[in-house]
Amino acid sequence: MATRDRLAVGLALGGAADARSWQEALALAGSAEELALDSLWLPEGHLRAGSTSSPLLGLAAFAARTQRIRLGTSSLLISIHPPERVAAEVAALDRLSGGRVVLGLGRGFDRAIFRAFGVDPRDKRDRFDEALDAILAIWAGTAASTGPGASESGPALEDARPLQRPHPPLYVAAFGAKGLAQAARRGLPYLASPLESLDALARNFALHAEQLPPPCDPASLPVAVMRTVHVAADRAEAERVRRAAEAEFAALAARAAGGPLAARAAGAAAERVLVGEAGEVAAALARYRDRLGLDLLVVRAASRVGAAEQRASLERLVGDVLSRIGVKMPDRPAA
Repeated sequence: MATRDRLAVGLALGGAADARSWQEALALAGSAEELALDSLWLPEGHLRAGSTSSPLLGLAAFAARTQRIRLGTSSLLISIHPPERVAAEVAALDRLSGGRVVLGLGRGFDRAIFRAFGVDPRDKRDRFDEALDAILAIWAGTAASTGPGASESGPALEDARPLQRPHPPLYVAAFGAKGLAQAARRGLPYLASPLESLDALARNFALHAEQLPPPCDPASLPVAVMRTVHVAADRAEAERVRRAAEAEFAALAARAAGGPLAARAAGAAAERVLVGEAGEVAAALARYRDRLGLDLLVVRAASRVGAAEQRASLERLVGDVLSRIGVKMPDRPAA
């Protein structure tokens, strides 16, 4: 059971793709910093409308608009990219931002993306491990340079080392036993999917904890969950947003039929979203803290909620909901 009086709150800003949505995302990034949120998160996606194909580039734009808030990838797909490039770009972002990067790493599951990048889906887990080993070696300064003219041992790639040492905090975005085991073997925390129910998450965190290698203590790892959250001004708004969330999850379940997400997307949206007036959302969050020991909540916007309404929901979350469950937010930055 969570006993700490703090709960870090991050904001997921996935879906920015066209010029207008990027401007809205940039404005929300500024709002998140004003509200003293902990972090901003972008996923990596390809081949679908609204996908963010270059999350590190997007986070660099957020870095330029903010001073304090941390900058995270919720699913950087290192299984499809050259590790040298990932290491260098993450290091550049970490230095640019003054050491604010947090990395959620993913293997990917969409076969169409693997085909587009020339990767055999059956190799995704091996490629993930090989890429992460290479990235960590580069950041540690122990990787050999393999470029033209390099010596046999190779110089340390100092320009590819991040400001944070030995590296930015790492999470593994995972669902399913194999992904959880892969995260656990490395002693890394896992970033929970927004698709799974509270019961499923409890099982996942237990499975992850069971497979951590000694002497890694599960209590030493952050418990991070992404959820669709909307704190409504009144009952009518709550019902409207809840209906939109139900439609979104129904559509997702239909698209996932027969695929790797099918089991995760099945079931009522109410098992996956925290939508309601302040008291309802506070009660739901209390259940997550009691059941999981939640200490990082990454807030995902509800479907069909505009930027202004999302900002208002965040203000209610910070100003009303968290105090109801005994959570003290950091002081807001001075204007």
